[in-house]
Amino acid sequence: MDSDRPQPVILDGGLATQLEAQGHDIDNPLWSAALLVSNPGAIVDAHLAYLAAGAEVVTTASYQASRAGLNQLGYAAAKADRLIASSLRLARDAVDRHRADGGHAAKVAASVGPYGAVLHDGSEYTGDYGVPAGILRQFHVPRLEVLDGAGADLLAVETIPSALEVDVLAALLAQCRTPAWVSFCCRNGASLSDGSPVAEAAAKFAKHPTVFGVGINCTAPQFVLPLIAELRGAAPDKAIVVYPNSGETWSADGNRWSGDTQGGGFADAAAGWFGAGATHIGGCCRVGPGKIAELRARWPLGPERPAS
Repeated sequence: MDSDRPQPVILDGGLATQLEAQGHDIDNPLWSAALLVSNPGAIVDAHLAYLAAGAEVVTTASYQASRAGLNQLGYAAAKADRLIASSLRLARDAVDRHRADGGHAAKVAASVGPYGAVLHDGSEYTGDYGVPAGILRQFHVPRLEVLDGAGADLLAVETIPSALEVDVLAALLAQCRTPAWVSFCCRNGASLSDGSPVAEAAAKFAKHPTVFGVGINCTAPQFVLPLIAELRGAAPDKAIVVYPNSGETWSADGNRWSGDTQGGGFADAAAGWFGAGATHIGGCCRVGPGKIAELRARWPLGPERPAS
């Protein structure tokens, strides 16, 4: 990844957000990954919407697609792994179609969500898992093996809320061939969702051999600037990846978002993040193609500039 560009790499936004905007009901344990089974074309269309908005990186529909989660719904390990791998093919198909239609080059990031995503209780936003490191390793190993070998340009290890999970992933990612970023879910401007210091988490990747960037996602946008400072201080040689949510809060009990969205313009806020050191900028939950288009309007993509 080129960290010397005079503008950030523009990421996509929330895949589930766009799928819902397209009229798809994803209120189920697999979330957007359910469409890997029922309507894979809808996932391609969602990727295309973000590419049309100017995203240089599209993230696969594998956040919620783990062997453990698919097993709960009756899918044997081999079938689960094929479904996980199919998320890469769908994203690559969208990138290839966009390019064939005269669009810009883009990369595919394989989404690696946290253990809490399989629990369906909102614990990916708290880090309160109550399980030992061995269970976390058992959860992450099969999906990482599939995605690492499936041809992704990079791994987007995202929404990580727990210091223990950070330790597990740092060890596992050192065995992967695909370059990765690791982004944390944070409760404020200094702490992971489980309350541990984000600087300590980022420092685990400061000299990591395969992790090129650290960042934050699915975190309220008002915390982005202080978090960038924490990340830069702890891992000064790594890219800084930020893709916050809209500012609303997820309620697991009500299965809905509530609260206020970020005030002001998204692109204006992103300009501040870039000035503070962010190298990759996009959005997470409730941030759709319109907001990504605002970023692209702020930083136009030259006709010959490749995705970085």
